[in-house]
Amino acid sequence: MRDLISLGRDDDQLWAVYATVGRINRVADVYRSRAAALADRDWRAQQVRAYEDFLRRSRQPVPHYSVAPINRAELPRKWTPLPALGFLRGQFI
Repeated sequence: MRDLISLGRDDDQLWAVYATVGRINRVADVYRSRAAALADRDWRAQQVRAYEDFLRRSRQPVPHYSVAPINRAELPRKWTPLPALGFLRGQFI
């Protein structure tokens, strides 16, 4: 009798760093490990703290970052990573 081998789809499970401004959530970046996602979230939060005064004076939204699991199928079709401060050309992406 043959042994059945489980072919789990672990590669579909990713960790997303979410940028939140008000009620808008965007996937900032995705990682295979939670530790990498947490490190990116901490780096992004540090960048926001460093430029917070500039963001407020230029009336840009200050993003909040969080980490949550995401499946590859949940990513938007033409998704691209967000810049560290969450905006590009004056608009929150």
